[in-house]
Amino acid sequence: MKKEFVMRGQTASGETEVLNFSGYKPGYAYRLVEFVLYGSTNIGGVNTELLGSITAGKTAIAPTDPNFNDEALIGVANWSYTESRAYPKVSFGIVNDTFLITQNLILMVVNANAGTPVNWQCRFKPVKLSDTEMANANLRQFHVFDE
Repeated sequence: MKKEFVMRGQTASGETEVLNFSGYKPGYAYRLVEFVLYGSTNIGGVNTELLGSITAGKTAIAPTDPNFNDEALIGVANWSYTESRAYPKVSFGIVNDTFLITQNLILMVVNANAGTPVNWQCRFKPVKLSDTEMANANLRQFHVFDE
């Protein structure tokens, strides 16, 4: 099995995408190891702030108001650009790379300034699990999803 794989796309500001894990190999869970955002229009020509969140919960978590106490939140990302020479570009992502993903995730993005679509990319790493570990990972994600 590949060591890592990427999911990427472009999503309208304020909208969600389902990151589908139903077709992947049985006996494996996945870890989110990278979450990045990038603008889709006039890069470097205007001030912009892009925000994203990934959740294992039932509903999306607004990336403009993430709550790190919510166990379902497993990733956030920010990409900002300003014409100011003091703060030209900021980009970061925070991921819970210990969370074992066995079910679908919800990604939400927001372009805080222009409202145009946001490009996103997530990198995942497969983790081989025993039957018992897989049952525990499935149960944990179900409990997070069911809250």
